[in-house]
Amino acid sequence: MKFFTVSAAIALSVAFAAPASAQVRTTPPGKLFFEGDIVKHNLEGQIGPFCVLQSRYMRGEAVAWRMRLALPSGANVDDKIVKSLVVHMNNGQTLPLDYGPHGNPPTDFFWANSWTIPANHPTGSLGYKVVATMVDGSVVTWEPFTRPASQLWVIEGTPVTKTATSAAQ
Repeated sequence: MKFFTVSAAIALSVAFAAPASAQVRTTPPGKLFFEGDIVKHNLEGQIGPFCVLQSRYMRGEAVAWRMRLALPSGANVDDKIVKSLVVHMNNGQTLPLDYGPHGNPPTDFFWANSWTIPANHPTGSLGYKVVATMVDGSVVTWEPFTRPASQLWVIEGTPVTKTATSAAQ
């Protein structure tokens, strides 16, 4: 019976260890911690809501990446620790993120930038990863969930504008 108990314990620990290691989202692990999201960015003439989480965007809308980085100690990472933070989209485009205050008056500091989806961009899932280059030259890469349904999606449609809304009334 003792052999069975020990064998079962080893089998369970192996079974649970494998999925946990597959959940590491940074390379190398443990150097930086990433927290972020994508939201609809405010474009002149379009109606909101803006700065609200979403993953489905029409051509002509803008996606804003918002990222907060932390050291293993929990200290926030600014542009004095990270030289650059860049989104690498699976379509080959890159988007540098800038560190700074957000809100009026500022209520938070984080890395952000936006990208307007071109009118001719194909529909479907658009994966991305975020690459941090530290001031010491080392690089840390983070990827969000890689399941296509969890990625940023470009969908058919036309963004609603203030002019179109006024004309309909």
